[in-house]
Amino acid sequence: MTKGQDSLATRKAKSAAAKAAATAREKKAAQLAANQVGGFVHFMRTQGVVGLAIGFVVGTQARVLIDQLTASFVNPLLGLVLGTGEGLGAKVFYLTIGENTAEFAWGAFVYALINFVAIAAIIYFTFRWLRLDKLDKPK
Repeated sequence: MTKGQDSLATRKAKSAAAKAAATAREKKAAQLAANQVGGFVHFMRTQGVVGLAIGFVVGTQARVLIDQLTASFVNPLLGLVLGTGEGLGAKVFYLTIGENTAEFAWGAFVYALINFVAIAAIIYFTFRWLRLDKLDKPK
């Protein structure tokens, strides 16, 4: 074997070794990525993230429904009782101290409170009706 052939063989061997090392690094990176994805999927399953997402969507739609129920029925009924056509959301009182005046929208607050209580009640009764408390993980 000549010196040029020996050098060519050495370069080929080094090239093959470099390719093998690169392939090993790629396999290790792929394995690491697979472990991370697997860990994420495991987290999604064990922590109930999908159930949380579904609950968020359902809760958002329940809020829309309760807002409409309040605007369509509760607010007009309270408007009749309170003697205003605008309903509860329009109720305010003013407080003046010296030259400064502040407006307190107490009707909007009561309206939001009614919405909160209605949403909480619907979630509670739905939870009980579907017996979701029985799905809790065993201790």
